[in-house]
Amino acid sequence: MNPPLTFCENQVGDIEFCRAVIEGLSEPTRTIPSKYFYDQAGSQLFDKICELDEYYLTRCESEIMSLNSGEIADAIGPATRLIEYGSGSSTKTRLLLNHLQHPAAYVPVDISAEHLLKSSQRLKADYPALEVTPVVADFCQPFQIPDGERGAASNCVYFPGSTIGNFLPNDASDLLRSIHTQVGPIGRMLIGFDLQKDAAVIQRAYDDHLGVTAEFNKNLLRRINRELNGDFDLQRFDHRAVYDAEYGRVEMHLVSNRDQSVRVADHEFVFCQGESIRTEYSHKYSIGGFQEMASQIGWTNPRVWTDQREYFAVMLLDRSED
Repeated sequence: MNPPLTFCENQVGDIEFCRAVIEGLSEPTRTIPSKYFYDQAGSQLFDKICELDEYYLTRCESEIMSLNSGEIADAIGPATRLIEYGSGSSTKTRLLLNHLQHPAAYVPVDISAEHLLKSSQRLKADYPALEVTPVVADFCQPFQIPDGERGAASNCVYFPGSTIGNFLPNDASDLLRSIHTQVGPIGRMLIGFDLQKDAAVIQRAYDDHLGVTAEFNKNLLRRINRELNGDFDLQRFDHRAVYDAEYGRVEMHLVSNRDQSVRVADHEFVFCQGESIRTEYSHKYSIGGFQEMASQIGWTNPRVWTDQREYFAVMLLDRSED
């Protein structure tokens, strides 16, 4: 009989979500943090996005992990506690777990509790000898790593999917600094990031012809209606994704297609036609640029793998000695 799955929950609640939405919609440039995309429905929609022809990121990263997971696992080393930020369905993680030598534990961390628990249960069933301890948390905030039953020789934070691109440069540096602290003295970080390339390729990835990304974007309004007593009419907002070559990033928006007013909790917000809510940034990096940002924080010994077209990169870094 398999041991029960331990489920550790940190403080991620409606108060935080409500505050972020009210404050974001009150700013001159309206914005809602992209981390709130990922309720159960949002996580399922993102899984569908990952299967789209236009969304090259997942296929490119999967190609890298399929071809190089053995080499990557050897570089990570044995008896490692693998801590995955924004784990989602943990699909790519299986490629790594198949090659890791006697991993001490797997700690998936995600903000979507229901989706996290279901994916963790499936993973535990497929890897009965592995200790799986899911943690519901916002990894941008401090959270506690559960004590494992086995001693870990080291910690490795796995941060796939180019989620680092959702952060402004200063915020990305802050997060890499937090991970540097999280992993401990001999820890490592394995991180995926999208590379700069032809703008048309990038644009199509965020505005697919089937409209799945648009539905994913609008689901944020549906979540606000459900959880924060909002009255957004989803038909009155349009999905827009634009690649800004100057900043090397995609900006995703929800654009009001008429003059209207919307209530959230006890607050009213007036939108003019054409006014938008920015819901996501997605920055694209060069390998050298990312390596330079990481080195300034104290990450060393970079090892890099890319897909055949060099659309995407996975980088393993060591924490420098303090």
